[in-house]
Amino acid sequence: MSTNINSYVSEETQIQHDTGVDESLNPKTEDGRTVRPLDYIFMWVGDGVNLGNMTLGASIIVAGIATLNIFQTFAAAIMAIGIISTVFALNDRLGYRTGIPYVVQLRMSFGLKGSVISSLMRGVPAIVWYGFQSWIGGTALNEIVKIITGGAFDHVAICFVVLQLVQIGLSLYGFHAIKWVETLASIVIVLALLYVFGVLLTSYSDVIAVKWVHAEGSWGLPFFALIMMFMGNYAAIFLSAADYSRELKSGISDAKRGFLYFLPILIAYGLTLAIGGMLASATGINNPVKAFAIVVDNSYITLFVSAFIVLGAVAVNMVANIIPPTYVITLLTKMKYKPAVTITGLLAFCSFPWVLVQDSSAKGLGIFILIYSAFLGPIVSILLVEYYILRKQKVNVADLYKEDGPFAGYNPAAVLALIIGAGAAFIKVELAWIIGVFVGGIAYFLLMKFAFKDSKFKKGTIFEK
Repeated sequence: MSTNINSYVSEETQIQHDTGVDESLNPKTEDGRTVRPLDYIFMWVGDGVNLGNMTLGASIIVAGIATLNIFQTFAAAIMAIGIISTVFALNDRLGYRTGIPYVVQLRMSFGLKGSVISSLMRGVPAIVWYGFQSWIGGTALNEIVKIITGGAFDHVAICFVVLQLVQIGLSLYGFHAIKWVETLASIVIVLALLYVFGVLLTSYSDVIAVKWVHAEGSWGLPFFALIMMFMGNYAAIFLSAADYSRELKSGISDAKRGFLYFLPILIAYGLTLAIGGMLASATGINNPVKAFAIVVDNSYITLFVSAFIVLGAVAVNMVANIIPPTYVITLLTKMKYKPAVTITGLLAFCSFPWVLVQDSSAKGLGIFILIYSAFLGPIVSILLVEYYILRKQKVNVADLYKEDGPFAGYNPAAVLALIIGAGAAFIKVELAWIIGVFVGGIAYFLLMKFAFKDSKFKKGTIFEK
């Protein structure tokens, strides 16, 4: 299928008039796309090399979420990355071809009203992670200020607020700021973490070998639960893949876009998991920032590493945790982009990140990931079934922007499939995402084909007002 992006948006002015949405939600034309493939790779490296993924690696050791050795840990990670990249490449296709964002893509399956619920399920976890990453970054910023002031200043909360205000300022510039932040972050953070990796290998190899490398581990449920947890960490991001692919320059094949996900995520996950697990083995501490301060016993090097932790927190938030919820707020409130992105930053204060980062909260953080994955799994399978099976990759984009068009109201089949899929996922929460994907997708296909087959709406999509 050829890609003619401009053909989808030739009536952009009329689309704006019909819906009243902010221009940031209108389809991206070819001229409006500024992200190159190399920028895209840097973006996903910058997103993946973050303290959240490192904390997950540490939780394997500290909280006992999964009793795996190092080989089993990386086997689980590679399997997860393969699935993540595949889902990314499949779900980003509509956004890449038409330029529409995720919140508009949802209307294809859920309808205008139904998309409100499903968009919130993407936006709320992003805001929680926004706060989590910002608190980690604030902790690192506090370490920097402590060193500079000789210990006279020690206020994590103040540093958290300052960093949050900086991120709100950067996010006002959208993807223009994301490109240069991610390029800088992905290069310098990887170099800094490679240095830490070397320190851990030379100074703590014995204890790491005992606690992680030579551990007996398990190939049973804990192994597959860890795969689900890794995927759950990306479940929200690849659900809104259209938000990123719509910014990518045209002319890139589906296979090449899959590679643009697989390579950077492999690099990022491999590095962060290794260092997270090694830090926890060496120190017994789940918080990577505190563990860094112990492992790197040099104030200047600690300052250097802490600076890149701050940059890493900003990098991951710029990609994964700011744009999607901002689009949700923009859509639901008809608010302009800049006020919406500011509110997103303020809402992150309300996620109580200072609780989430505690060592005692590591297991709870893992459960939180699994729980919201139970809902996100069915949504992504519903979108894929709709686009690839029911619609054969043919969508009238203009109709998605009409409040009184064929997508008005809500689609009961999508809502029921979401409930069925999430309900099934909770039967075995350790495997929530994969269960939700299969059950939700199958339920949606059957409901669309049989329960609502006599609907008057075209292409088998059933919408009730």
